[in-house]
Formats: sequence, C-alpha cells, structure tokens
Amino acid sequence: MSEAWSINHWSRPIHSPTNVFASFLVGFVLLGGGCSSDTSAPKSPGIHGEITVSAAASLTEAFTALAKDFEAKNPGTQVVLTFDSSSTLSAQIVEGAPANVFASADQANMTKLAGKGLLAGTPAVFARNQLAVITKPGNPEQINSLADLAHAGVISLCGQDVPCGTFAAQALAAAGVTIKESAVTRGQNAKATLNAVTEGDAVAGIVYATDALAAGNRVHVVNIPASQNVIADYPIAVLAPAAKQTAASQAMAKAFKSFVLSRAAAKRLKEFGFLPPA
Repeated sequence: MSEAWSINHWSRPIHSPTNVFASFLVGFVLLGGGCSSDTSAPKSPGIHGEITVSAAASLTEAFTALAKDFEAKNPGTQVVLTFDSSSTLSAQIVEGAPANVFASADQANMTKLAGKGLLAGTPAVFARNQLAVITKPGNPEQINSLADLAHAGVISLCGQDVPCGTFAAQALAAAGVTIKESAVTRGQNAKATLNAVTEGDAVAGIVYATDALAAGNRVHVVNIPASQNVIADYPIAVLAPAAKQTAASQAMAKAFKSFVLSRAAAKRLKEFGFLPPA
C-alpha cells in the first residue's frame, strides 16, 4: 500500500484527511447527550507543556480535532498524537513507550494495561462505534450484505488480534458467514484495512462506520443490520507516570482526559460519526 502504516519500534503520528462529508450517510442513528458528569470544556488553569496521547487509528480525525480544541483552550500546551491499532499501542506501552494518555477502541486492551498496573485512575468510556461494509465507489461487485462477502473476491479485514478484526469476526459469525482466509487481506489497523479497498488491493472490507464516513466518496457503504453488527466501547485513561514524567505532564494528562469526557468533546465526536456511551 502506498500509505505507510508500519512502525519503527514506536509508532509515529499518522496524519489522515480530516474532511468529513456531511452529506454522506453511513446508515446509523447518532444519539445525542453528554457522556459524563463533566458537561463543559473549561480552560484548565495552570497546565502547560506537552503530553503524548496514544489513540486507536479509528480516532485519527476526531482526536486530531480534539487536540486542536484542547490546545486552543489551554495556551502553552501541546498534544502529540500517536495512532495505530489498540493492540499495537498497548503492547508498546507495556514495553515502555513514552505516553501519558491511552484511548483504546476496545476494553480488552485497556484491561491489559490495568492488569499490569500501568493506569493512573479508572478508565472511562467516552464514545462508541460500530461496523460497516465498504466497497469501491459505485459498488461494482453489487455487494449488499455480509453474506455477499463470502464469494466476492479479496476482502480486507483488520488483523485477527486487532479490535476491528475481532469485531468483524463477531459480525460475520452473527451473520453465519465464513470467508476463506485465502481470500482475506489483513490490515495492521482500521485505516490500513480501509486503504486496501480504496487502493485496489481488495474488492470490499469491514471497517468502523466512522472510517467509512471519513472516507467520503472514496468508498460505497453497505450498512450492517443491528442484529449482525457489533458496538465497540472506546475507553480513555491516564497512564501511570514513568520515571521521566513530571507533575505538570500528569496534570495536563488528567485535564485532557476530562476534556475528552466533556460535553463539548462529545459534540465534536458526534460530528465524526461516533456514538455516545451507553
């Protein structure tokens, strides 16, 4: 694939287009409402410096916007973003990758870090997501359901140990659909999985609905019925301080988590197609 999603020891920030096509529908209903008791996004007095936020690749567009919002509200702060699959990021954090905040696309990878004592405080779910089938524009293969993927050609799925790959397997099982592994190309994360379709390596794929929305007219979207779809919870947590972290960075990390849980952030996440917490 032309876009490099591989990593050199630690993953590097990935910058993706942030234009969301407002007229593009992915077929699910966005629910309103706040996602925590923190219902506003005030300036956090006294915080300054830089933090690193490790976030699931499916959060690329949304967290890029949220980081800018946070920096605008808090002059003198900088949020460095690192995106990849939640499984890759959690493994890197276990190995000692420098990060202050972790935002995962599933609960399992957050639980791994909690089990190793790497979290400072309790994680909180700030958003939810679900899946969609994508094909090439115009849907030349006439794929209209998960069942059509079984014999359509090469299908792009996330890696088996990646949250979007696990969720895709659950959706296929719910639909009673089996795709031969020989007909599957696996992406390192949700963005790489989508790129396999847009770049011609696959005829269709299963990705998050938010990624399908962000792709705009580069893909055709086939909605997955609720009875076959999977809802993914997205938790966020401040990471336990490492030896070189300062009190200032910990304070800023806590402020960023609070901001992501605020009503203002919930509104922003909704713009990018995310569902609010249950």
